[in-house]
Amino acid sequence: MSNLAIVPTYNEKENIVAMIDAVMALDGYDILVVDDGSPDGTAALVKDQQVKYGSDRVHLLERSGKLGLGSAYIAGFKYGLEHDYDYLYEMDADFSHDPKDLLRLRAACDAGADMTVGSRYTKGGGFVDWPRDRIFISKGGSLYVRTLTFMPIKDPTAGFICYSAKVLRAIDLDKVGLKGYAFQIEMKYVAYKLGFKIKEVPIIFKDRELGTSKMNTSIIKEAISGVIKLRCRNIKKYYSSTK
Repeated sequence: MSNLAIVPTYNEKENIVAMIDAVMALDGYDILVVDDGSPDGTAALVKDQQVKYGSDRVHLLERSGKLGLGSAYIAGFKYGLEHDYDYLYEMDADFSHDPKDLLRLRAACDAGADMTVGSRYTKGGGFVDWPRDRIFISKGGSLYVRTLTFMPIKDPTAGFICYSAKVLRAIDLDKVGLKGYAFQIEMKYVAYKLGFKIKEVPIIFKDRELGTSKMNTSIIKEAISGVIKLRCRNIKKYYSSTK
C-alpha cells in the first residue's frame, strides 16, 4: 500500500527541509509539496531534496500564487489519485502535526476506517504551546460545526487527515469550494454524508516554532457562512462522483 503526505506551503523555508527529512524517514511514505509561489524560496529547497531523495519520493507542484488551502489540497488529491496512491494525507508543514503520527492514522485505516482524523478533542488528544485565544476559537468553531451539522466528529476543523483513495474517488473534487480552513469541515461532512467510516485518532497539536500562521479573520468568516451552505445542500447529489 502506497502513502502520499500532501503538504501545502507558502513561505515555509524554515520548516520544509526538516519536514521532508521526517517523512522520508518513514518506511513507505512519499511527500508532495504544493507550493503557492513562495517568495522565500521554499520550492527551491524542495528541489534540492528531490536531488537528495529522488523525485519519485519527493514530489512538487508549483502554483502561481496564494490560491487557498483547499485548492492546494484538491490539486494534491488529484495528483495522488493520478499516481495511484492508496492513502493520501493532509498535514501542515510547520510540525504542528507530528510526522510520526502518519503511521497511527494509517493503522486506523488498516483496522477498517475509510478516513482517519488526527483529533485534538478525542480522549488522549490535546495541545502544546498553543495560545489560549486560538484554543478558544478552535473549540468554539468545533462546537458550532457539530451543532449545525450533527457530525459525530469531535474535531471537525482538524487538518491532519488520512483518506483512503476510495473516499476521494467517490467525491467530485471540482465541487469542493471552500478555500480556507473551512475546507476541512467540508471534506469531513461530505465523506460522512456519503456514508464512509471516519475514525478519530488522538494527537497532540503543537504550535509552530518557526514561520508565521496563515490564520486570519476572512478564514473564520468563510467557515461560519460555509457551514450554513453545506447544510442547505443535497450532499449525495451535489458531491457524488458517481451521480
